[in-house]
Amino acid sequence: MRIMVDNSVLVIVDVQEKLFNVVLNREQVLKNILKLVKVSKLLRIPIIITEQYPQGLGKTVPELVQELGEHYSPIEKTTFSCFGSQEFRERVSEIGRKNLLITGIEAHICVYQTAVDAASLGYRPVVVYDATSSRLELDYRVMLYRLLGKGIDVATTDMVIFELVGDSKHPAFREVLKIVKD
Repeated sequence: MRIMVDNSVLVIVDVQEKLFNVVLNREQVLKNILKLVKVSKLLRIPIIITEQYPQGLGKTVPELVQELGEHYSPIEKTTFSCFGSQEFRERVSEIGRKNLLITGIEAHICVYQTAVDAASLGYRPVVVYDATSSRLELDYRVMLYRLLGKGIDVATTDMVIFELVGDSKHPAFREVLKIVKD
C-alpha cells in the first residue's frame, strides 16, 4: 500500500538536546526531519512530536522547534514506546489516520518500540530510516533488521516525500522539489 497524504501522520520521536548531541549523522538526520516537517506543513499532514523525560534529556532541538512553529506541541512521556503514553494514543486516535511516518531518536529504542506497537495496534508504521539515528552503529543496524523481520516498512526521506506527492503535476510539486533540493 502506498503512502497517501490523506492517511498519514508525521511522528517525530524525542529529537532532544542531550540525545541529539550524541547520535550518529545528526546533521543529516535533522536536515531530513526538517524536510519532512516542511512537506507535511505544505501538504497539511498532521504532525505529532514527543519528548522523552524532558527534565533530564532537555527539550526538542531549537531548529526543529522553530520549523514546527505552531505545530510544536510536544507530548511528554517516560515510556520508550510512544504508545505507552495515553496522550499519544489519544492524539493518534483523534487524527484517525493509519500511516505513521516515524522519525527520531534513538532508533533502536523509542522509534523501534513505537513502530512495533503501532503495527500491533493496526496502524501502518513507516520508519524513515535516514531521519532516525542511534548512538551506536550496531544498534542502528540491528533495529533495521528487526523491523524488516517483523514486516515493518522502512523508507528514506525522498521515498516518502515523492510517494506523498505522487505526480509531477501535483499543485505543490515545484515547492516540494525546492524543499527536497535544499
